[in-house]
Amino acid sequence: MKEHFDTLEAKTTQAQMGGGAERIAAQHKKGKLTARERIDLLLDEGTFQEIGQLVTHRSDNFGLDQQVFLGDGVVTGFGRIDGRLIYVFSQDFTVLGGSLAEAHAAKICRIMDLAMQNGAPVIGLNDSGGARIQEGVVSLAGYADIFYRNVRSSGVVPQISAILGPCAGGAVYSPALTDFVMMTEGTSYMFVTGPNVVKTVTHEEVSSEDLGGASTHASKSGVAHFTAPNELDAIRQLRQLISYIPNNCEEEPPALAYSPSDESRPALDSIIPENPNQPYDIREVLNAVIDPDSSMEVHAEYARNMVIGFARVAGRTVGCVANQPATLAGVLDIDASVKAARFVRFCDAFNIPLLVFVDVPGFLPGTDQEWRGIITHGAKLLYAFSEATVPRITVITRKAYGGAYDVMNSKHIGADMNFAWPGAEIAVMGAKGAAEIIFKGEIAKATDQASKLAEKEAEYKQQFANPYEAAARGYVDAVIRPSETRQHIIAALDMLRNKVASLPRKKHGNIPL
Repeated sequence: MKEHFDTLEAKTTQAQMGGGAERIAAQHKKGKLTARERIDLLLDEGTFQEIGQLVTHRSDNFGLDQQVFLGDGVVTGFGRIDGRLIYVFSQDFTVLGGSLAEAHAAKICRIMDLAMQNGAPVIGLNDSGGARIQEGVVSLAGYADIFYRNVRSSGVVPQISAILGPCAGGAVYSPALTDFVMMTEGTSYMFVTGPNVVKTVTHEEVSSEDLGGASTHASKSGVAHFTAPNELDAIRQLRQLISYIPNNCEEEPPALAYSPSDESRPALDSIIPENPNQPYDIREVLNAVIDPDSSMEVHAEYARNMVIGFARVAGRTVGCVANQPATLAGVLDIDASVKAARFVRFCDAFNIPLLVFVDVPGFLPGTDQEWRGIITHGAKLLYAFSEATVPRITVITRKAYGGAYDVMNSKHIGADMNFAWPGAEIAVMGAKGAAEIIFKGEIAKATDQASKLAEKEAEYKQQFANPYEAAARGYVDAVIRPSETRQHIIAALDMLRNKVASLPRKKHGNIPL
């Protein structure tokens, strides 16, 4: 992969597409490439095979009979990324605004059908003005045909959408049904209704960028999993993403060669602050445990109190889920729960082991969370972990309180191996709050209530706020030195390599949506 991107600029100057090297270089500066240039840079050089190049539109209404558009505004075909089969479609905004109609949709559907039949990922490069008005309801039918295939393909082959221009109205629902959405900053946007409609209906003044730009969807709505400053970086990230995931649900994720070495990480022994209320960055823990420079964070700007993403451990792909103490103390809220649940289900669908790091004080309290449905949304994460049959490993680094302990891949909901660091606190709630409830009477009668509370807090902490009570009951498999975490994880992943588990026979479950 590295060699591919080291030669991107060379490929750009040597490319013989359309107007030649000077025009392509100019487009790079503007941040926009043509549909074919995007495919050329995405796929391994010389591997793209086009399908449907001579297809034309099927309507002659409203002046469409005056000109023939070969390809009907979308380039479709297949090729390779790092030698692996990939199906791709790339909408061409220079042809009728990349608008979707009957033939355009049929080409995309053909690619999706082939991907399902042959078990390979689909990457859609979206740059379209939406439904082709001149073809009326046929355009809407075309969208529905694509949506249907998105749903049928879900969990069977990976589906990835890159939004490289406009994507509005019904067009947004196909990317929303795919596994991952990439957006380019400043040149792409997604919304159901545009700024003009919003102004007419709600009298709000908002720009396309603020309403549905990459930053908005990456940080506020969570629609975008990744953003890129330009299309070259977006393509680089797409190729990197593909490197972690298998071609289909029947295959194992790609693995890299790995030579065992010293797996000890002494820095982890001192990474947890002495003050239990002091934050630390869970990414430092993750980076110490995984293979060097092997991570790709997902949804980095959204619900920052939860960190998710792909990485490798001893060369094998894993999906990482971790509470982030540096943001909101790592508490579980609606957005964090939904963010993690969706990622857990993707990993489970495509045989990617789950590595979970827990430092969670509980669920976020307050009327806002309760009225917006924290009960239902928190249950999504509980459901996702309980449903997952891939190898599941949990490491409790510091706090695991209340129902959040259960939800974060505890042994009780099917985790395979659970480890805890010696300073971990596994309890119904924090020692101070527990002492105030349990010893309320004693504290009230004490002459020095503050001292009595401190005494009872220490008593509770010694008895319950540690990992040994859970270990004694088998809820934790081992209490380990932080520096030995990586070697325990490697051994556990190796032990679980051939895990076989199946769910009860049913059509499907009823996840609390």
